[in-house]
Amino acid sequence: MLEVWNHLQTWLVPLVPALAIITLTILIVKLLMRKPTVKTTGHRFRSQLYVLLIVLAAIVGLILTLPIDTDTRGQLLTLMGLLLTAIITLSSPTIATNAMAGFMLRTLGSYAPGDFIRVGEYFGRVTEQDLFHTEIQTEDRDLLMIPNLYLVINPVKVVHASGTIVSAEVSLGYDVEHRKIEEILIEAANKAELTDPFVYIMELGDFAVTYKISGFLANIKHLLSTRSKLRRHMMDCLHAKNIEIASPSIMNQRPLTKVLIPKANTQPVKEAATDINPEAIVFDKADRAQQIGELIAHHKELQQEINDLDSSQEDYEQLKTRKIRRLKAVERASNALEKQNE
Repeated sequence: MLEVWNHLQTWLVPLVPALAIITLTILIVKLLMRKPTVKTTGHRFRSQLYVLLIVLAAIVGLILTLPIDTDTRGQLLTLMGLLLTAIITLSSPTIATNAMAGFMLRTLGSYAPGDFIRVGEYFGRVTEQDLFHTEIQTEDRDLLMIPNLYLVINPVKVVHASGTIVSAEVSLGYDVEHRKIEEILIEAANKAELTDPFVYIMELGDFAVTYKISGFLANIKHLLSTRSKLRRHMMDCLHAKNIEIASPSIMNQRPLTKVLIPKANTQPVKEAATDINPEAIVFDKADRAQQIGELIAHHKELQQEINDLDSSQEDYEQLKTRKIRRLKAVERASNALEKQNE
């Protein structure tokens, strides 16, 4: 009996480190895969990434702690490397590329849970990002899993977290003066609680004029309801003024007894939304990027001028005066750049 115990002990003792690694790995994986009581942003992505790294580290640890000779251990490590390479190569169209796309999307940080995105025919609000998929909740409250690779190879439209432009189009007849239409559409946008509304004339069609009313929505959580509310108020305001909506197309075949040109308004007409600059609202990020680029270029030019002054052989007082002016200009450019980056 003692000999059996000694033999068993001799066989088990070298395996203790490997058994400890297996047990510890199982406990950690179960702990990571358990649903948290308080769900945080990116929990699923971090859990999957940690599990993948821990499993790989556990396999390497097992190979290093197994009671085998050095040559066999080296062969096992080489085999593991070949297997990983084969897995990545064979699964590149699916698993590996989705994982790499997930790393890329997380690094870029173009969107986060809670943002509205549109990619291809899919539109919804991001609920979760993991290593292989991004989950969005659609307008029907359904959950849709989109592979990360699809998000990388297709353009993704992200609704800006600080607000977005809500728009709607409507076709109206030529017999209504456009200034009157603009006032009515802006009234509808104000009733829909949009700020800084503006109107574009999009098309002069064969039978109707296409108008587009747009306004700024700060709270993007109400995006869908605001879109519906804007169209509802457009109908109400136009019908209240006895204006017929010609969308999508109404061919006027009534007997023509007069030229369809509205009477000239002899009273002073206030231009609708003359103080609104739509481009400043729509392209605010692009304008800011341009301003930052110009400030950086100006800052570099000033620094180069200062370096040239330092190496100049001009009169000391004259040189000192010019350098002080350039330093003040650099300070102003730096302050402006800091404000743009805030």
